Amino acid sequence: MYYKGIYHLFYQYNPKGAVWGNIVWAHSVSKDLINWEALEPAIYPSKPFDIKGCWSGSATVLPGNKPVIFYTGIDPQGKQIQNYAIPSNSSDPYLRQWTKPTDNPIAVAGFKMNKTAFRDPTTAWKIDEHWRMLVGGRRNQRGIAHLYRSRDFKKWTKAQHPLHSVPNTGMWECPDFYPVALFGEAGQNTSAFGPNVKHVLKVSLDATRFEYYTLGEYFPSRDKYVVDMDSIDGRDGLRYDYGNFYASKSFFDPVKDRRILWGWANESDTPQDDVSKGWAGIQTIPRKVWLDPSRKQLLQWPVEEIETLRSQNVRLREQKLKLGDRIEVEEITAAQADVDVTFSIPNLDKAEPFDPSWTNAQELCSLKGSSVQGGVGPFGLLTLASQKLEEYTPVFFRVFKAQYKHVVLLCSEARSSSLRNIGLYKPSFAGFVDVDLSEKKQLSLRSLIDHSVVESFGAGGKTCITSRVYPTLAVFGDAHLFAFNNGTETIIVDLNAWSIRKPNKMNN
Repeated sequence: MYYKGIYHLFYQYNPKGAVWGNIVWAHSVSKDLINWEALEPAIYPSKPFDIKGCWSGSATVLPGNKPVIFYTGIDPQGKQIQNYAIPSNSSDPYLRQWTKPTDNPIAVAGFKMNKTAFRDPTTAWKIDEHWRMLVGGRRNQRGIAHLYRSRDFKKWTKAQHPLHSVPNTGMWECPDFYPVALFGEAGQNTSAFGPNVKHVLKVSLDATRFEYYTLGEYFPSRDKYVVDMDSIDGRDGLRYDYGNFYASKSFFDPVKDRRILWGWANESDTPQDDVSKGWAGIQTIPRKVWLDPSRKQLLQWPVEEIETLRSQNVRLREQKLKLGDRIEVEEITAAQADVDVTFSIPNLDKAEPFDPSWTNAQELCSLKGSSVQGGVGPFGLLTLASQKLEEYTPVFFRVFKAQYKHVVLLCSEARSSSLRNIGLYKPSFAGFVDVDLSEKKQLSLRSLIDHSVVESFGAGGKTCITSRVYPTLAVFGDAHLFAFNNGTETIIVDLNAWSIRKPNKMNN
């Protein structure tokens, strides 16, 4: 949230190690979203209603510039209950200390509700004198967004019906519900509604460790969210990010009139690892999020402040890449870089036929990897590469020809990212890109590279993929960056790349 000139980031943190447990609400502050200072924890287990843990939640800034935190507490019996906290001293812009009022908890699971699947209260919104918030839940395998209402922001009553629920989706963690403008990129206050906005409902599925969102219409009079007919509602739906990205949260930034999204770049949320014992992650770069002009999906882009870290610049203009070609992007720090590239495709005739059974992008990427020769693609970047390519993390496009249009796949592969083979999850991440190549035969890609993280934004932010990788050779000054083409069709590359310097203060 933003309060008195300062951005506040609260995040789940174990002060005793990079595994799950001993969770507190860590607290960092910034004036520019780039340089961060760590403060003492804002909330830690201390009361009967949270003595077993202070889990995820949100912040709401009430009228009169009064911030309130909602969070899930774990009581002595292991039940999940919803609590709130307020600043101990609201005149302190850093909000160093927080008080848990004695009238906690504010929401307790009812008799027929699952008391161990009831968590992560959202930012609240107000319409017609009533505040609303959501709490994620599950009934058997039906994911649920429980709805609560309040007039005074203290006494909360559960609505008879949830805002939304979907069968066979499992537990809905970290729900997020907010409006986006139909026109333009301006963000909307969380309480905005009406004919000029759509609403977004995002849930993090505990069963898959991926996030999904839908677009729809919100009817406050009935407190009902109706998903757009062309918005898939479930595990096959739209995702913010098709890689290592989970437990995200958005907030409205009143300074620059935008909605900002953050998520975790998880380290080991995988079937191969015992995630029940814990996982570690880092925050992704903050992203601006808004509605695509098609109104069928969201767009995401790194906040403009990240560009203040750019330094040494390299440009490649109209470089032709034939089958098997690769060209090194030199004179920048390839281990920490911001790369913005446009690929022009002179001819689409050589695109491979698209099999209608290829509905799973991740499986298709595993089948058609960066080293598998194609027609139009694979072409893209080899990030965090060693000099002789013993290690590299490719981010690339591949174009197919379907019956009526071209299908574009964006992949970020970790299979070749590290020579270390034991204990690492090295998947192929991928998503389809909704872009019409008949109008303009170009695809853009922006990748932000930071040692163990590669965040990529395809086609202006239509499809995003975050990868966590752990090279052993391609580190620091031994990391390299290449543009490549393994397709028979020649690709023309226009590239801008910058070294990215370390922020002056990063939680120190």
